[in-house]
Amino acid sequence: MDAKRELQDFYQSYDEEARLASRCGKVEYVTTMHYIQRFLKPGMRILELGAGTGRYSHALARQGYSVDAVELIEYNIQQFRQNTQEGEPVTIRQGDATDLSWLEDDVYDLTLILGPMYHLFDPEDQRKALREAVRVTRPGGVLFAAYCMADPALLSTGFVRGKIQDLINEGLTNPVTFQTFSRPKDTFQLYRKEDIDALRSELPVTQLAFAAADGLSHFMRETIETMEEDVYRLYLDYHLTVCERPDMVG
Repeated sequence: MDAKRELQDFYQSYDEEARLASRCGKVEYVTTMHYIQRFLKPGMRILELGAGTGRYSHALARQGYSVDAVELIEYNIQQFRQNTQEGEPVTIRQGDATDLSWLEDDVYDLTLILGPMYHLFDPEDQRKALREAVRVTRPGGVLFAAYCMADPALLSTGFVRGKIQDLINEGLTNPVTFQTFSRPKDTFQLYRKEDIDALRSELPVTQLAFAAADGLSHFMRETIETMEEDVYRLYLDYHLTVCERPDMVG
């Protein structure tokens, strides 16, 4: 089964809307929007690559920004269109983040690539996606890229769920360095910060921020889902104060 079919099957059975709507999932959404709002200026033109069902694209379009979205998976595109409100300044097109040849250079003020890096397993495809995102973004524009961090996934699956020996036996974890390895059938590509730094070093960009969108939230899922509303708001405030701290990132 090819990678696109793997993703198609995954997203047809996975409720992305419900994930971001849960209290735990909202931490990622609130954090990402917090940073996006930091760089937004009136009249900006926005591109979202790997837009999924459109949670971010629609939110920004409803603030009045012109948003073009690109999504690979047909099922997600259908959900995106169903979520589009009348009059939203948003478009959706099927496409691959590694090849935006139909877009001209220097078109967008702000480009979001919040999903594709999760699912690109070939290092050259990872570079292509980032190079294309930079190419279509105007000089002085802002690019947001999101990654799945390796160590939280290793801790959660390997140790919390008790599958560490299975991961080692399958060659997905090095038992000495505990570096992780992913295949298309695993759905998600995992990164360490040094991997992200290496990819960024090849690009003509300057890092403005490096933040943990989820922080410790997934390890506190049950607690977060049952918090009183005022405590939950305090937790979000706390998270936003620590999500860039080097000892908390990743």
